[in-house]
Amino acid sequence: MVDLIEKKRNGSALTQEEIKFMIQGYTNDEIPDYQMSAFSMAVFFRDMTSDERAALTMAMVESGDQIDLSGIEGVKVDKHSTGGVGDTTTLVLAPLVASLGVPVAKMSGRGLGHTGGTIDKLEAVPGFHVEITNEEFIDLVNKNKVAVVGQSGNLTPADKKLYGLRDVTATVESIPLIASSIMSKKIASGADAIVLDVKTGSGAFMKDLKDAEELAHAMVDIGNSVGRNTMAVISDMNQPLGFAVGNALEVREAIDTLRGNGPKDLEELCLTLGSYMVYLANKAESVQAAREMLKESISNGKALETFKTFISSQGGDATVVDNPEQLPSASFVIDVPAPKSGTVESIVANEIGTAAMLLGAGRATKESEIDLAVGLVLKKKIGDSVEQGEPIVEIHSNQKDNKEVIDKIQQAFSITPNPVQAPTLIYKEVTGE
Repeated sequence: MVDLIEKKRNGSALTQEEIKFMIQGYTNDEIPDYQMSAFSMAVFFRDMTSDERAALTMAMVESGDQIDLSGIEGVKVDKHSTGGVGDTTTLVLAPLVASLGVPVAKMSGRGLGHTGGTIDKLEAVPGFHVEITNEEFIDLVNKNKVAVVGQSGNLTPADKKLYGLRDVTATVESIPLIASSIMSKKIASGADAIVLDVKTGSGAFMKDLKDAEELAHAMVDIGNSVGRNTMAVISDMNQPLGFAVGNALEVREAIDTLRGNGPKDLEELCLTLGSYMVYLANKAESVQAAREMLKESISNGKALETFKTFISSQGGDATVVDNPEQLPSASFVIDVPAPKSGTVESIVANEIGTAAMLLGAGRATKESEIDLAVGLVLKKKIGDSVEQGEPIVEIHSNQKDNKEVIDKIQQAFSITPNPVQAPTLIYKEVTGE
């Protein structure tokens, strides 16, 4: 291991065998944390070649279980988002893409952070559960083209171990380490093709567009070099996506979007990501044709019907789709007034996320209990004009005192007397070509 640290420190590339030796040794506790820390820091400064990145990804894939989805007919396409605030895309995309016959075999975790993960959001539907066997999961995807299951306990253990180490050694912000971490989980989950939604802006991990582009290219290169058809969309997270931030509120917004009445930005991002998913699954001649098919599926009600089938087949009460008031609802709904008149210039997305977490919509620690009913609904977004006292956000809360949340929201909004243009939603699309 000392030789490998030295080799990387001096800027040389490691072979596939050397990387495999290191990841196996670290996973089996034969290589200590301090040596892996030194290696991570060497990578941080010296970077990795595309061959090294692919080798590191596959070594992490092979460190634990790999999900076998060969029992599912067709090209399995997975979508991954690098995370943001109010990111409801999976709830819309899974049934929307499945309605065109594309198998969506989704593995999701529970979320740490502002709001719950996809599973937490879906569990806002009474009765919905993800505790199903692998056989049931595969049967459901073959039958309905969509199912969601909790992540297996032993997927990419090397990545979990390495991620914990990077967190405490200031080596998180390394493109090869981030890219291999994300891609190892996606590849171990068994997808044939992968569509990535790489977020950039104040509410994203990659604040800078240049860094987001670099990460997108790195992940697309890894995916394609290990035989997974991969592409990425770089999208804006300078403000929350859609209007809702919170579990039941986001389910309601997903239902609206599948009806064709959702927020325009959420709908647009879902159509963009979805059209690539459909295209990569060989269900459309072109990306544009796939987009038209998705729009048709929303307008003829097929997408919504697929959502109902998906919910009921996993024990959920599908009547919530027609009666969203059956979803958990909060005791108090409070308007946050605009402190002055003007145009919304910026919204610090992370602060909106933190405000939702203070209400109980997310987990600060793994042990935290989520309140599925609470959250925020934005009434104004960047570029919207607002009068003093007019509501900018609606708080859905189960606590009487919401002063801290109101203060945080008002500080997150910046209002200017000048006109402001709404931000670009999609900056770039990155394909392997």
